[in-house]
Amino acid sequence: MSPAAPVPDYRQVFDAAPAPLLLLTPRLTIVAANQAWLESTATTPEATAGRDLFEVFPGSPGGRSPDGPVALRESLERVRDTGRPDSIPLQRYDLPMPDGSYAERFWSCRTVPILDGNDVVLLLHRADDITDYVRYRDDGRPVTGGLPGADRIQRAEADLFARTQELEQANAELLASSERERRTASTLAGLATTVSALSAAESRADLLRLMFRHGLRALGADVLAVALLEPGGGHLAVVDTHGSPAPEPVQQLSVHSPLPMAAAVAGRPLFEEDADRGEAAGPALPGLRAWAALPLRIGTRPLGSVTVGWERPHPFADDDVRVLEAFAAQCSQAMNRVARRETERRQASATRSLAETLQRSLLTAPPQSEHLDIAVRYRPAAREAQIGGDWYDAFVSPAGDTTLVIGDVTGHDWTAAAIAGQLRNMLRGIASALDHRDPERVLGALDRALRETGTATLASAVVARIEEAPDRGHVLRWSNAGHPAPLLLAPDGTASLLERPADLLLGVAPETRRRQHDVPLTPGATVVLYTDGLVERRDAGLDVGLDRLLAAAPGLADLPVDEVCDELLLRLAPDLTDDIALLAVRVRDDG
Repeated sequence: MSPAAPVPDYRQVFDAAPAPLLLLTPRLTIVAANQAWLESTATTPEATAGRDLFEVFPGSPGGRSPDGPVALRESLERVRDTGRPDSIPLQRYDLPMPDGSYAERFWSCRTVPILDGNDVVLLLHRADDITDYVRYRDDGRPVTGGLPGADRIQRAEADLFARTQELEQANAELLASSERERRTASTLAGLATTVSALSAAESRADLLRLMFRHGLRALGADVLAVALLEPGGGHLAVVDTHGSPAPEPVQQLSVHSPLPMAAAVAGRPLFEEDADRGEAAGPALPGLRAWAALPLRIGTRPLGSVTVGWERPHPFADDDVRVLEAFAAQCSQAMNRVARRETERRQASATRSLAETLQRSLLTAPPQSEHLDIAVRYRPAAREAQIGGDWYDAFVSPAGDTTLVIGDVTGHDWTAAAIAGQLRNMLRGIASALDHRDPERVLGALDRALRETGTATLASAVVARIEEAPDRGHVLRWSNAGHPAPLLLAPDGTASLLERPADLLLGVAPETRRRQHDVPLTPGATVVLYTDGLVERRDAGLDVGLDRLLAAAPGLADLPVDEVCDELLLRLAPDLTDDIALLAVRVRDDG
């Protein structure tokens, strides 16, 4: 294919045309005159534009050319009223000169309409000065005394025949250029609408449906077909507009097929303006007379091809080719975007499934206890394919004491979840090795174990043990490594935070001695351990979140512990930008 021609500036074309041209409104007001017209009439743009034609050129007084203005006006009005071209092969129409005199002139005139639909919006008028043809013949004798005789007029008309044909050809070419320009502008507008529609597609089926719906209209085509490379690259799945409302492949085609839709995949567009037979584009597109098969590519990577077909012959001017190539390029971009998004969704779904499986392995059901009710909840953050380092645990020692754990590893990824799993299992092992002794010793041993195993992380945690003391009933003993303070809900509904000086996070200074605290638990008392996702929000600090927790807790003391967890989640309405783990335990009131 030859290099693309530059897009013409039709104003420059009009001005540079060698024939004298005048552009008029239907009311015969001069819109513009080209340079050839101005030179042949000895006028200027300032003296002509915006004025009535017959005000600028009134014709000579005294009856020297009385029929000139009348005949010209009648010709122009015929074009305006009928929408068809009109010619005056020979007409005398004298021109006013700067000194006030009039110069004798003979003209060959041709006017064509400029249409918008069925309406005439402008008149394009060409007037060739043929005075020399009339005055001089081959013998060089001048014409004198008024209009030439009939025989001379006939010879002049014969001489002017070639000029008239030239004028008609020039007018036709100008009209054709204008028509192509309007058609290209309309097609580009349709292409812009198509591109906008394709951007909304979320799946391949959506994309094909939108491509077919808008592409057919934008390109004025009868059929569209897309052939997409299948995994392995050896075959194409062909979908066309003959298919169902939900586009599905109608056939499989080898990439080595000689059909144009397969050949175009290699990167070379193919065009047929008028095929002798209607099978040239392939069995998926029967009955086409003209078609264009263009590659769908991202860089050098082939995606397939798109075929545009017409049931009638269809010429491909340079502008048409550029529009089709732009359409194919936009389809390629949209196809690549949708394919990438579908792949990301599949990968995210698989990753999320694996993440949830791992997370559930860290969040086992709480143990059953004779004197305690325990409930747990876990709410993942509202992020696709992400998991966090929040975990809880509860287990019973051989002596009957219950250990409760809540923890949060920094980060929201696979590494954080894996470390959370390590901490959970290491803590259980340490608690067992220390015979489920004081929580401070368990946390200190866990901190040192992290250093010795080379586990580089920061984590917060609370380890609590509920003991049954003969003289004090149940006692909560706990140690806090930089974690939000536990919530204590008394049987009468009074809520308080067990705020004691918290020790350092795990992973900061393993040799630092940790502290331990205790508080008696009366029958009916509830303790809630939670991670910071319950109380932290993006638009407020931690202290504000803790105040909201205290305000939400009263009135929950009479609810079962499962409902206590659910109500806290409901009343605090966390924004789920972080994972949330909850563990609630209540001392039964067996009296």
